[in-house]
Amino acid sequence: MTRIERLRAVMREQSVDLVALGAGAHLAWLTGLRPHADERPLLLCITQSYAGFLMPALEVDSARQHTDLPFHSWGDDVGPDAAFAELLSVSGGIGAQSIVLDETMRADFAALVQGALPDAARQFTATTVGALRMSKDADEYAILKRNALSADTAMRAAWAAMKVGMTENDVADVVRASFKEQGATPLFYIVGAGGNGAFPHHQTGGTVLKPGDAVVMDIGGAMNGYSSDMTRMAVMGDAPEGYREVHDIVERAVQAAMEAARPGVRAHVVDDAARAVISDAGYGAYFVHRTGHGMGIEVHETPYITAASQTVLEEGMVFSIEPGIYLPGRFGIRLEDIVILRGDGPEILSELPRDLRVIHG
Repeated sequence: MTRIERLRAVMREQSVDLVALGAGAHLAWLTGLRPHADERPLLLCITQSYAGFLMPALEVDSARQHTDLPFHSWGDDVGPDAAFAELLSVSGGIGAQSIVLDETMRADFAALVQGALPDAARQFTATTVGALRMSKDADEYAILKRNALSADTAMRAAWAAMKVGMTENDVADVVRASFKEQGATPLFYIVGAGGNGAFPHHQTGGTVLKPGDAVVMDIGGAMNGYSSDMTRMAVMGDAPEGYREVHDIVERAVQAAMEAARPGVRAHVVDDAARAVISDAGYGAYFVHRTGHGMGIEVHETPYITAASQTVLEEGMVFSIEPGIYLPGRFGIRLEDIVILRGDGPEILSELPRDLRVIHG
């Protein structure tokens, strides 16, 4: 069954007449097409009997190389209204009573759809395309596994190069170079040395690595349209006072979350398990973010592993487990692995241990 056929099955179950997607991750997952996105309205509309694009004329020839779906094209001289009306008429969407809009599309694109169907009930993609994207198939797993191993290699390259006197930016350069050598596109490279590690989303900069610094390293790259994401810790020589105790607490929180993650469990149970370990150790106030996020075409996507999430975890879902403790002015510790949920629990995609890496020299 194709992904469009799977979407139509969900649309029938939920009595959805029309799904409208803009350029972005939902469209890429559904069709493999990644068209240029600008202010010109570009939409894919799906009904039970038709799927076609509202396509700016200057995009048509390039897009045709990647899809056989029909185009309803329009030029800058006439605007999109007539072409969109034609698309709705041909697809049967003109009579839609229930529509799903891509929540990531431009507001003016959404207004174009709603203006043409003012009486239709509207929802976003959470229970249709978004829900389908959460469970990865065998091909997606293979790509995500390959990406995870690429991140392992980039992390090892950084560890091999690190030494006192380098800057955070120098270490990030090594990560970027490793991803590129492997044919991956570098996406992010958070390197937080010493007190900077207490900022979960530290902006990597010119801070110099000093003896005794704990260094948070959160990296990711992309190949074949999917991403990697991993966080590991290193210390420059002797670890700071209290560091090893806190590292052990975070590791135990990871293990508790792994044990809690099972098909049929609500996502908040996984967050609860990690948070309980850290809170019981007296560091609850220093665990300042969610336990995890889904990952696939996007680095952050559903399911989100939060204290409030009621999402029921299912086999095939891919998400991070990444508890952390951040002590202002001292250091931060985050340990992150991406997992795919199997029938008996999570399979970790990385093959790089979470043990503390001590850098000598």
